[in-house]
Amino acid sequence: MPIFPGIYHNAILISALTAWLLAQILKVAVNLLLVRKLNFSLFFSSGGFPSSHSATVSALALGVGKYYGWDSPIFAVAAVFGMIVLYDATGVRRAAGKQAEVLNRLVERLYHGPDLAQERLKELIGHTPLEVFGGVMVGIIVGLLV
Repeated sequence: MPIFPGIYHNAILISALTAWLLAQILKVAVNLLLVRKLNFSLFFSSGGFPSSHSATVSALALGVGKYYGWDSPIFAVAAVFGMIVLYDATGVRRAAGKQAEVLNRLVERLYHGPDLAQERLKELIGHTPLEVFGGVMVGIIVGLLV
């Protein structure tokens, strides 16, 4: 079987990618509502509300469970994979973002010259629990609809 027609008919993959796409679009929309500024760069960023990583793995695990059964080994793999992603988003990646924020402020305070060679570290890479929860909800809704 050719690879591309098979991919186009893979409902689980389509569900996961749709959840990611919707979460990224929602990041731009939520920012527009809260800040009253259209920022298309948020579409390509990590961090923010809702978490696209959480939406993707939630739709993936839900799709696998629906298709292969909630007691299947492949659902167990998808569920554990999803839990690791959710934990990482609120733990490791969020901590790295906080550290980047502190380091950026420290560099700005210590060096005031115009030739600052150090580029700013990316601060918005992790998620709050609410952002992860929003992503999970997007993933569940998309997973149920696809």
